Amino acid sequence: MLFPYTYVPHQMEKMQAFIDFIFHEVWCKAWASGPFGLHLFDANAELREVMDAFYYSDAQGADFFYGHVERIYGMFSVLTAAQINQFQQWYQGNNDLEKICANDPTARLVRYADIAVIHKDLSEQLAVFFKGLYSQSLLDLAALRAKIGDIADHYQAFVSTNKAGKCPFCGIGDIKGEHHSKREAYDHFLPKALYPFNSINFRNLAPACHECNSTYKLSKDPVRNRAGRRKAFYPFAAALQPVDIQVVLQHSDIENLKSADIQLQFGPAAINEEIDTWRDLYGIDERYKAKVCGENDGKYWLEQVLDEWKEKGRDPAEFLTTLARQTQRRPYADCNFLKKPFLEACRAVGVL
Repeated sequence: MLFPYTYVPHQMEKMQAFIDFIFHEVWCKAWASGPFGLHLFDANAELREVMDAFYYSDAQGADFFYGHVERIYGMFSVLTAAQINQFQQWYQGNNDLEKICANDPTARLVRYADIAVIHKDLSEQLAVFFKGLYSQSLLDLAALRAKIGDIADHYQAFVSTNKAGKCPFCGIGDIKGEHHSKREAYDHFLPKALYPFNSINFRNLAPACHECNSTYKLSKDPVRNRAGRRKAFYPFAAALQPVDIQVVLQHSDIENLKSADIQLQFGPAAINEEIDTWRDLYGIDERYKAKVCGENDGKYWLEQVLDEWKEKGRDPAEFLTTLARQTQRRPYADCNFLKKPFLEACRAVGVL
């Protein structure tokens, strides 16, 4: 990840607060609370109003929500105290995104597949419920929107603060901003297909460009691979150490440059694990190499120097000096963060 998002508090956080209450105060106390009923929500007046409305509604989303809360309540009612304690640790762990990304061993991460080993039926019900929490058929229900607002408003608030206009996961894709009537999709950083309990937690939801979200990352697991747990960049980190990018070219025939002729080197070494995860999730090497091979990208960047500077008797070194200043000020404008190391690589093989 090239830069972090700033987290923006919003009314929609109330939806996660509702789920917190349902989990801790309803499901985890089911063993001592008797039959399921609306009285279980009395301690949370706003949620009680939503559950009342859903109970009397025939809307599909309302029936989905109320019905699954009740069914999962029944399944929790037969769990032992030790099993409930285990679920509480999993719930807390899956919602502590910063610790998860840092691979902190105190964050007890759990997947549906892990739960299914012990509680197959419960795992299936949790999967349907938490995946469905992010559906428009639920979030658009008037009784719920009156309490939590809507995601379009959240997006406008988000991009009013996060103004870069570029996807932080790749740096090359555009992110629709406050002057657009449409919005980008939110990526579930921990995929909702794999992980329970955080599908409506906005610390797990971050706008991403279409290529990052729907072409490359998809449902890849950012914090696990075949070798086990791994570190990842946290999308809302207070600060991220900048990623250094170097380009190495195997020859000077830029017109016939292919991806195989390019090596990309990333640093610093202190964040190598996070960088490796980032490259894997978002196809960074393939996409950056394609960019520098492109007619209207890498080849044009070189053309700018040769045609607009060198032919006028100006030293290409001046261009690179100017580009270095521009990159420091605006690294993602005109893809400067990648343009600069590519042109430095061209100079290294004698093209400039």
